[in-house]
Amino acid sequence: MTRIAVLGGTGYAGSNIVAEAVARGHSVVSIARSVPTERVEGAIYLEGNILDVPGLIEQLQEVDVVVQALSPRGDMVGKVRPATAELFAALPDTVRLGVVGGAGGCLVEPGGARVIDSGFPEELKPEAFEAIGVLEDLQVAPASKDWFFVHPAGGFGAWAPGERTGIYRDGGPVLVTDGDGESFISGADFGVAVVDEIETPKHHRENFAVGY
Repeated sequence: MTRIAVLGGTGYAGSNIVAEAVARGHSVVSIARSVPTERVEGAIYLEGNILDVPGLIEQLQEVDVVVQALSPRGDMVGKVRPATAELFAALPDTVRLGVVGGAGGCLVEPGGARVIDSGFPEELKPEAFEAIGVLEDLQVAPASKDWFFVHPAGGFGAWAPGERTGIYRDGGPVLVTDGDGESFISGADFGVAVVDEIETPKHHRENFAVGY
């Protein structure tokens, strides 16, 4: 059993990670700015804010893995990147950090351009660039600190929840697409991919994309 904390555990990505981790028997704490009325049975829900790193560290005692599943939107624009860097620096080296990014930081093809530089919607670029900044900070973190950064498929979101199949593909740094060029993964299967990486780490200090 792994002790997992999910920051933003009430959001779309976070809640699917919480549900999958609990279903596999892990000890799971969901931390968000408010406690939801609908909860995953077996998870612990706490109020917390990544902008208060000292307070958050107190809530993260004795965890093995912290997953940051926050979206830099609204009043969080420009704040998630520095807060994540501060949090990672404050975590013990024994605690692994996982970060849920966006599709914008993936490559279109091996050795090719990034998705964000290939016709990416202008209105989504601020959020995508901040997520890419989080990845860049992780890449220069001390070698003693372990992390992984996972890019969901381009069609990932609450508007297209899909179903749990337990099957997905790992594209490494390249966006995962199907034979028709579509990029999608359900919320539940994204949770499967993240918990798989926690249980059986394959991407130490690496970013990787998942999809069908």
